[in-house]
Amino acid sequence: MWNLLLTLFVAAFSGALPAHQAPPLRLVAEIPLPNVQGRIDHFGIDLKGQRLFMSALGNNTVEVLDLHANKRLHTIAGLHEPQGVTYAPDSNKIFVANGDDGMVQVYDGTTYEFVSTLDLGSDADDTRYDTAARRVYVGYGDGGIAVLDSTGKMLGEIAVPAHPEAFEVEKGGGRIYINIPEAHEIAVADWQHRSIVAQWPMEEYQSNFPMALDAEDHRLFVVTRRPAQFLALDTASGRMVAHLDAVGDSDDLWYDAARKRIYISGGEGFITVLDQQDADHYRGIGRIPTAPGARTSFFSPELGRLYLAVPHRGRRETELRVYEVAH
Repeated sequence: MWNLLLTLFVAAFSGALPAHQAPPLRLVAEIPLPNVQGRIDHFGIDLKGQRLFMSALGNNTVEVLDLHANKRLHTIAGLHEPQGVTYAPDSNKIFVANGDDGMVQVYDGTTYEFVSTLDLGSDADDTRYDTAARRVYVGYGDGGIAVLDSTGKMLGEIAVPAHPEAFEVEKGGGRIYINIPEAHEIAVADWQHRSIVAQWPMEEYQSNFPMALDAEDHRLFVVTRRPAQFLALDTASGRMVAHLDAVGDSDDLWYDAARKRIYISGGEGFITVLDQQDADHYRGIGRIPTAPGARTSFFSPELGRLYLAVPHRGRRETELRVYEVAH
């Protein structure tokens, strides 16, 4: 009994799990994607249809993956540096944000046929879908968040100080939290008033790209690249309540509310896994080796899977790695 207590005590302060416990992520499949070249960006999902959409920015395609069979299902070609992709289940539409020309292209979710285009001017980037409000949000240009309905009609936009990177939308679209690394800040927008209501400076921690939201505990999670740090902020005030070391060159961050865990993928070559002990306290419980450049990922809480894009490097072909989340 004493040995077990001692083991748990050491683990709590070292950030590691006891040796007999399973790792928080287990690799269960690798989906080869030959002929997909260049950088990989963000993902979207169709839960009912068991499809994952991957923005193959450097390949000018969106790759559609069958999550039941673990294979490539379709390729949407003819794009211009796709950066964000979102599936709207109520309208059965696929939205693709293109960085090169600023276009948001809409496709039929069954046939993949082109439906319409919305011109945002430049650098259409990350996307989000609010199921409660049935809205698509797109960050773009030198500073804007465009808001569309689920068919692709423009509803309005919010101006921000510089190009927005990752952002999180409260359920129903009340507040939007936006990473703006060029302005060294996090902006908080109010959709109803189409305005910025708070600006939280990022001085000591910069290059804030990925973001996730714990709505229940009123915590905003951000990872910076300079230095490589995980930050937990109070959504009411922007006050930092915790920070820990994280993987370098991170581009995606996910909060697993059911298991109270955080997954951070980074180009440094591993996934940082953190345990949320309570709203103000976190500890490292895993450092899962991946591959250099594998910085974009997607987490599905419903499927209990983390999907990691591994880009083509040397003799290594592009692939999608599938990790099962330990319970």
